[in-house]
Amino acid sequence: MSAPTTTPAARPTSGILLALGGGVVLSMNDLAIKALAETGYALHQVILIRALIGMALVLLVMAFSPGGFRQLKTRRRGAHLLRVSIVMCSNLTYFVGLSLMPLADAVATAFVAPLIVTTMSAVFLHEKVGPRRWAAVAVGMAGVIVMTRPGAGVIQPAAILVLISAFCYASSHMLTRHMRETESAATLSFYVQVGFLIVSGGMGLWFGDGHLAQAPGSTWEFLFRPWVMPPVGDWWAFLATGLAVGLGGLMMSQAYRTTEAALVAPFEYIGMPMAIFWGVLVFGTWPDATAWAGIALICGAGLYTLWRETVRRKVQDVAAPSGDL
Repeated sequence: MSAPTTTPAARPTSGILLALGGGVVLSMNDLAIKALAETGYALHQVILIRALIGMALVLLVMAFSPGGFRQLKTRRRGAHLLRVSIVMCSNLTYFVGLSLMPLADAVATAFVAPLIVTTMSAVFLHEKVGPRRWAAVAVGMAGVIVMTRPGAGVIQPAAILVLISAFCYASSHMLTRHMRETESAATLSFYVQVGFLIVSGGMGLWFGDGHLAQAPGSTWEFLFRPWVMPPVGDWWAFLATGLAVGLGGLMMSQAYRTTEAALVAPFEYIGMPMAIFWGVLVFGTWPDATAWAGIALICGAGLYTLWRETVRRKVQDVAAPSGDL
């Protein structure tokens, strides 16, 4: 995964496959953390154990990659610090929101992120986004409004947290694209895991004893719970979340390093049917009518963007049969 970066138009298939695989793998992370939240663990404890497992996986991949541990050397410490901070914010807000919402609802709301990626890729990376894709972004945003359920006069707080997470997630991918020329996927994942270890360990030392614990059902309950010793029966979930975030993070980082962001982003929607599947299979929850409407708008917008990208590339292939687009 540390091979030299190809041009975005050169190998879109590999980036697409990595995004699809990463989406499936990361859906297991959502499932495991949702299960751990309902079991009674603290978010910072889950993140610490997950980071330890994820770090071991990243180091294993790095050891067998061409660059080896030389990839740990970087001159872009400031960029890594900014990216890690954004990823921290994205994770904390998303998983707190996930603990309060049905799995499919939370994932659907988070899927505004690919639409934000499309917008940011045009504004910051100067990638071409046509009027039809802008229309798809608008439709997706309408789906987000539906998912936040403002009809009762109150915006769902958990959905707002997931929206903040989506914005941070999209921003992290913009930084990934910005850093792709000098940083490998393993390097990007390594420093994120370091950030997880430092932040979650600090949280554990600060309020892991439960002195800031909140009442059940409150917004920040999942974050401020006390640490507990996991029984053997729960270790599958910790192992699943560690392996999923390690492998899925590597796959997504490589996808956004090597392929145009606006092309990769819609393929992350594979996580939506996976979320519905896990929600029904594990938690016995189906999306309600309002959720289905929001899911249809958000996913429809993303899939339309994918279709338009396919059509556009076919036209380019005809215009440039030699492959020089």
